[in-house]
Parts: sequence; structure tokens; C-alpha cells
Amino acid sequence: MPSLAVSRSVEESLTPQKRRLRSNSTAAPETPISAPTKRKSPRRCLESSPSSHPTVSTRNDSIGPVSNSSKSLAEELSEDFSKKLNWNPSDASQVSAVKEALHVSTSPPTIVCREEEQRRVFDFCKACVEKEQSGSLYVCGCPGTGKSLSMEKVSNQLIKWARDGGFEPPEVLSINCTALTSSSQIFGKIVDNGYVKVKTSGTIAPLQHLQNVYSQKQQSSSSKMLLIIVDELDYLITKDRAVLHDLFMLTTLPFSRCILIGIANAIDLADRFLPKLQSLNCKPLVVTYRAYSKDQILRILQERLMVLPHVVFHPQALELCARKVAAASGDMRKALSVCRSAVEVLEAEVRDSTNNMDSDTQGNSVVKIDHMAAALSKAFRTPVIDTIQSLPQHQQIILCSAVKFFRGGKKDTIVGELNKSYVETCKSRMIPPVGISEFLSMCRVLNDQARQSRGDDKLKRVTLTVDEADINFALQGVRFFRNCLQ
Repeated sequence: MPSLAVSRSVEESLTPQKRRLRSNSTAAPETPISAPTKRKSPRRCLESSPSSHPTVSTRNDSIGPVSNSSKSLAEELSEDFSKKLNWNPSDASQVSAVKEALHVSTSPPTIVCREEEQRRVFDFCKACVEKEQSGSLYVCGCPGTGKSLSMEKVSNQLIKWARDGGFEPPEVLSINCTALTSSSQIFGKIVDNGYVKVKTSGTIAPLQHLQNVYSQKQQSSSSKMLLIIVDELDYLITKDRAVLHDLFMLTTLPFSRCILIGIANAIDLADRFLPKLQSLNCKPLVVTYRAYSKDQILRILQERLMVLPHVVFHPQALELCARKVAAASGDMRKALSVCRSAVEVLEAEVRDSTNNMDSDTQGNSVVKIDHMAAALSKAFRTPVIDTIQSLPQHQQIILCSAVKFFRGGKKDTIVGELNKSYVETCKSRMIPPVGISEFLSMCRVLNDQARQSRGDDKLKRVTLTVDEADINFALQGVRFFRNCLQ
């Protein structure tokens, strides 16, 4: 089946006719200048961002609403930038502090842009503790969207709430499935950690032991609730999915005191196993973490940097990072990595200028757009992106049309339908489309493994095997293609 795949062999076949367009990432530093006229500045974006809701605390550890501040976050950030001094990138202690603030392992004092998701998880756990009832919850979302960090925050807040409210705080057990040698070992983890305080025979399987315990009334009325947070739930998927089903079914046993929270990166995992869980009467509540938007990434970066006494990044450099990462994946971990890399680019520049006795770049410098662009190019540069950026314009338009066409959930279509989408895109941008014969020829070029088939060429099946994120990142630097992809 023909596919719009951009493979290495296609890149080689296009070598004689390669030509660099403005979409090449080496032009990235000019991106903020050539952006659409309606684009808002970073401060205005923060003021209009839906994630900066005034009723949500960004200064304390509470999940509930707090009183409105007299100043918006954008105004506070503006004052911070104007009051702080520029940092010295040649000072090792200052550089170390910046990198630590931007490290993925550093837990920020507040978790912003996930207030609603945290509230839903907290309310679920709170209800289970109040009623002393078991329950299960499934948290899904793309990597780097704050799922694990939010669960850590919620568990700490739940214990504090229980103590303040006179309830027995639940025991908390966190399990990362990547550390398990086998999927069934998860039940042994629960038993071995001593959270199920009933003597067991060495011959009985951990799962059977847990089922026996939660199937009979406990002699001790002081047994605590058990909050089990299972991260990387994707690793529990086996051919029969029995382990996953048995785990969630623990919450349905008559005397179960388990509050189960499963975390997975796969969005479609719920569709694959929820129907079976529903038939077993143990369907969990689902909370989805969407990929971070540009405004959300920008706000999280600024929140992390506010703990520093110096101005490290130019606002436009942060905006460039947020926009590029949001368009590619929305992965906050990627944004943090890119920012750390940009700091290293500036470090190297200052070190070189010191060796060359160039005083202009020493002592008073911040990470600017060109530093961030270099870091972004290093982070996202792949052969596929290089190939997309060097394609002729109409082949790039075909890829944009395919991205838009397949966003509706379709996996494949006929070439004739894709041609209609391509013609509509060209007309909307006032560019004359090529004829059907040339269109088919370009599709064959894009598809390295195109096969001749009998019948009408328009009826051939076509699919998009290039990652949409790669196409977005490769072409978003040019306003024309950015508009085509919207």
C-alpha cells in the first residue's frame, strides 16, 4: 500500500534536486520576527492563558481555591525581570543553580497548569478515605505532561488533609512497573512491603493472598486504607492482560481497602482494556493529561526560573522554546532539556570569548534567541526533518494536507481524496495546484516503496507514516506552512 513515508532512501533519491527553503532550522533565530502579526507577546500570552486561572493557587501547596491576588502573574513576572540583575554565565555556582532549577528531577515548589487534573484526582481519593471505600482511577497522557509529579503532590496533600480532618491517613505505596522483572511481581511488591498485615504461608501466591485478605472481614478495625500508585502501567500489558485485570479487580472485593491509581503514557490504553474492566465491574475513573500548550510551557519555565535571583533567559528565547516544543510534542521534560542545553551554548560562547579576551560578551549576558535556536536545532534535528525541510514546496504542501486530512482519526484514504485536500490547501493560500498526474508523481517520490497497481491511480490507498510532530517541527518556522497546518 503506497504511503507518504519519508525514508532515508527517499532522501538519497532527492539529493540531486535538494534545495533549502526558509523552513530550514538554521533560520530559527528569525522566527519570532517573522511570526504572524496576531501573535501575542509572552506577557500578554500569560495574561490570556486559560491555565493562569485567578482562583488557583500558585504560591502554596493547597489544591483548593484561594483568594485572588491583586497582581496578575504576568505583572509579577514583569516586575521580577525588571528588578533582577543579569547573571554571570562564567560563574560556576550560578550556572549550577540554573541547571538544577531546570533539571527534570528537581520538584518545583508549585505545580501549575495541572490544577484541574489534580483536583479531580484529589477529590476521588478524598471521597474514598471519607467513606472508607476502595476505588480505582486511571491517569493517561503523553510523556512529560506532569502525571507522576501530580500524583506525588496529590498523595502528600491527601495525607495532610486526612490528618487535619481527623481521618486515618492512608498508607502510600508507589510502584514503577519498569523495575519489575515480571508483570505478576507487582502483587508480591504489595505483600512484601508489609501493607497487608495478615500472616501468610510461603506456598500461597501473592495475588491469591491479597484476594483472600480482601474477601473476608478484617479482625482489626484499625486497618488503614492503602493508596497504590502504579506508574508506567503500559508495562503490565500482556497477551491476555490478566495481570492488569487482576490488579484492578482487587478494588472490587467486598472488604478491599485499596485505592488504586494507574498511570500510563498510552492514550489508547484505556480504549484497549476498559471495556473488559467494565464487564468485570471494575471500570476505573479516567483522568487525561493533555500535552502542554505553548502558554503552559512558558508559564512553567518562568515559575521554575522565579526562584533564581538573576535573569537568565531573554523572554523571547523562552517563548521560542515553548512554541517549538509545544508544536513538536508538548513534552515539558523536552523543554527543560532544551533550556539546559541553551545555557550550555551560552557557557561555551562565554568561555571562547574569555580565551579570546573579548570583553563584550563577558560578565553580563543572558540566553538569547540564537542560543535557544542552536539548542532546539540540536534537540530536534533528525534525518527525517532534514529531508522534509529540503523537499520542493508542493511536496511539503502535500505533507501538510495529509497531516490535516488524517487528524480526524482516519488511518488511510484514497489518493483522490488526498488530492482534493491538497487542492483546497493550495486554493486557500492562493497558490496554483499542480495537475493530477504531477500530484501522483510527487506522491510516488514521497513514497519510497510505491508499487504499481492495476486500475485507476486515484483509487490507490495512501497513508501517512511520517510522525506528525516531525512535519510540524520541520515546517512551522515558515508562516505559510504554519498556516497550512492550522
